[in-house]
Amino acid sequence: MGVSLKEKIAQVSQRVKRLKDNETFFWLKTIENSSQSRVVVDQKEKIMLASYNYLALIDHPRLKEAGIKAIEKYGTGTSGVRFLSGTTEVHNRLEAKIAQFKGAEDAITYTSGYVTNLAAITSLYQRGDLVIIDKIDHASIIDGCMLSGARYRSFLHNDMKRLEAILEESANYTNKIIIVDGVYSMDGDVANLPEISRLAKKYGAMVMVDEAHSIGVLGKTGHGIEEYFGLENAVDLHMGTLSKTIPAVGGYIAGKKEIIDYLRHNSRPFIFSAPIPPVNAAVAMAAFEVIEDEPERVEKLHKNMEQFRTGIKSMGYNTGDTVTAIVPIIIGEEEETLQLCKIVNEMGIFICPIVFPAVPKGTSRLRSHVLANHSTDDIQEALEIFEKAGKSLGII
Repeated sequence: MGVSLKEKIAQVSQRVKRLKDNETFFWLKTIENSSQSRVVVDQKEKIMLASYNYLALIDHPRLKEAGIKAIEKYGTGTSGVRFLSGTTEVHNRLEAKIAQFKGAEDAITYTSGYVTNLAAITSLYQRGDLVIIDKIDHASIIDGCMLSGARYRSFLHNDMKRLEAILEESANYTNKIIIVDGVYSMDGDVANLPEISRLAKKYGAMVMVDEAHSIGVLGKTGHGIEEYFGLENAVDLHMGTLSKTIPAVGGYIAGKKEIIDYLRHNSRPFIFSAPIPPVNAAVAMAAFEVIEDEPERVEKLHKNMEQFRTGIKSMGYNTGDTVTAIVPIIIGEEEETLQLCKIVNEMGIFICPIVFPAVPKGTSRLRSHVLANHSTDDIQEALEIFEKAGKSLGII
């Protein structure tokens, strides 16, 4: 007998109540201004370390202007699916811009990053095919695999020997693909794309990379994981979101024209769901343009990343293998993690804890995000807060 729905709801409600009673429920907070380097939460200004606004584009004048003009021209939505009534010029121009940005032939957009992964995986791979994933890939990739009907196998995080062992046994599958995150959102480390690409070519597999946290972060000019490693044509399917560095909403797949055409005519989330609103498409397109026109934003982000990572590590905190704007502060036990989070929030940092089941038990952490518009003083103040809080709890 399984657990009843009533019991499931009761278990979650009890856990939420316990956290709220202990003043350690940090999620679903209301931010009283835009997501900038400092935000107002609980009527107090705090240093923002919980945002995906890596290049600080949310308030950029060009993005605001693009959004206003799009609303004036197209209104607030599309009133239908793109196949029948919802395609606008701005959707087509956005997809062309994404293809150019990623060095691909074409691109397709969906209403969210989650839906994008589901659409691509379920449309391209079915029974008789093999999907190989990193064990800590994003939940949307795992869900896409389960829904596709394809056989899927996972390898331990960035374990290239295990990946090759799986590929060695893959000769009987009609189609096969390796799917990884570009930047792993809970750890801040990067997929071993050079070796993944080499193995894919050796065993006849395609490669798909989820670059939700890569765009604007990896590479000298923020173009992503291929630029970071100095590679070309290492990725067959470029997946990304339009809701993080690109501060709109939606997701995309970029790749060869025939694959994108296939998705337009066969992916159910594209055919049977309304598209992203024109205002979001216009804002997203403007964001890609700003990244290319203002490379100093990426340069500043990289400097801030280095300052924060170096400072946190020097105190003795465990930050894993991060090399990106995501800097996990891995504490281990949930209660200690919640207490650290409570203290730093009270001292002026807005950050959330990541606990089981989002990460394995015993690896609870605070996940910090460095932004391009953090000043040197912002970062230094945040470091001082973490040092005081960590010492007060005996963590460092």
